[in-house]
Amino acid sequence: MTQHTPLPDPEPTAGIIAESAADGAPSARSADGRSATPTALRRGLTARHIRFMALGSAIGTGLFYGSASAIQKAGPAVLIAYIIGGLAVFMVMRALGELAVRHPVSGSFGQYAGKYLGPRAGFITGWTYAFEMLVVALADVTAFGIYMGFWFPDIPRWIWVLAIVFFIAALNLFSVKVFGELEFWFSIIKVVAIVAMIVGGIAVIVFGFGIQTEGASGVGALFDPSTGGFVPNGIEGIIASFAVVMFAFGGIEVIGITAGEAADPKTVIPKAINSVPLRILLFYVLTLAVIMMIVPWNAIDGSRSPFVMIFESVGIPAAPSILNAVVITAALSAINSDIFGAGRMMFGLAQQGHAPRAFGKTTANGVPWMTVIVMAAALLVGVILNAVMPEGIFLVIASIATFATVWVWLMILLSHLRMKHQVRREGRLPSEFPVPLWPVASYVALAFVVFVIVVLGLFDDTRIALIVGAVWLALLLLAYRLAVRGTGRTPADLVDETGPITLPKRHRPSGPSR
Repeated sequence: MTQHTPLPDPEPTAGIIAESAADGAPSARSADGRSATPTALRRGLTARHIRFMALGSAIGTGLFYGSASAIQKAGPAVLIAYIIGGLAVFMVMRALGELAVRHPVSGSFGQYAGKYLGPRAGFITGWTYAFEMLVVALADVTAFGIYMGFWFPDIPRWIWVLAIVFFIAALNLFSVKVFGELEFWFSIIKVVAIVAMIVGGIAVIVFGFGIQTEGASGVGALFDPSTGGFVPNGIEGIIASFAVVMFAFGGIEVIGITAGEAADPKTVIPKAINSVPLRILLFYVLTLAVIMMIVPWNAIDGSRSPFVMIFESVGIPAAPSILNAVVITAALSAINSDIFGAGRMMFGLAQQGHAPRAFGKTTANGVPWMTVIVMAAALLVGVILNAVMPEGIFLVIASIATFATVWVWLMILLSHLRMKHQVRREGRLPSEFPVPLWPVASYVALAFVVFVIVVLGLFDDTRIALIVGAVWLALLLLAYRLAVRGTGRTPADLVDETGPITLPKRHRPSGPSR
């Protein structure tokens, strides 16, 4: 795979020329031969890294802690919301995958929007994703503080938040290969814990030992009339839960961000996208079903992780502490991915002239160090929020993150639709990783994403997300008008790396390819 040299700065420094480093990552060297600051990422992520990075980002706080809020709103019917949401996310990821295989660049969907929807859309999309990762990370560090409170209830939560911000920032300054390995092992711990919980929970339900809660257990608990049945809060409850459900899936789009650092993006991106979304959906639905078969849904009040509650209910003394360690690992993994995704997106924005040029500088290991520092500084806001309003902060943050998440998904879908029509119109080579059920499924996914944005404005506890989102978009429009100049106002110039593919005769298109 050819290494991508980043686009030049709008006003390149005189005397600096691009040069290929020994490992294939471009660096900068002055005319007199002295090394200058590198400005390129390095391709060091394998399929294993990318697959587990996406799992690590999406299987985290949303499942281990945020699921309690969704269960409160919809009861057992929250399973329907997760199934619908998971299918929509799969379509978003397939759209992103088709774009990423055609244009495997850093900045991902920010640059895709810049090419197919215009530079203003690229600017808004890129910065909204960075905002999304910041807000999601705020939720994750908040959850981390809550988890630590399980063991140390007398220590203020903000102290833990401060400590984790500095720790994760330090991890993100290592090379991308080190980052990928850490994320792989973080995610392995989570996946093993989830599988063990599902298997153990099913064993508890089947054999009935250790259950200490009153009322029905097993499948009957999902339909128990004493707790309101399967849909205790009606259709309105299911709709209200989408704000938290979609937050839980947020972050999976980091797969697209990895395209600029994947060792073989045309191979690893499709594999990761095809496997991860369905696995996440399986984990969420099975896990929450098992939880609600053991612990009555109306007893899951959000004061503790539902996972910890399960093992408390079956009377295993050490299990809650063990599981608390697992959910802490999950939070670490999610925060790690959040900072990675935001940093790489801001790096791509700098390449397009949409962010300060300093954001495009990297360390000798190919890490965009300035963006890591900026994210860590922004996360210090979480320290303040957890100090002044520790109660109720999670739902507010999750709602705002949901708006940013679904807005980014909306831009991905719109960019993909525009790309498909442009490719067909220009008679370019067919996609090597096309979306399924085109175009019906793509338009249905688009309609659902718009519906989720509307849902945020329908309920009092999530309406703030729509207000904050509208203000954020207005500020971005103003910033683009006042601050972006030169190449930042031209569409992203991306190389189409689609290669010819051999199709069986019965599958060969007779007209222009899509």
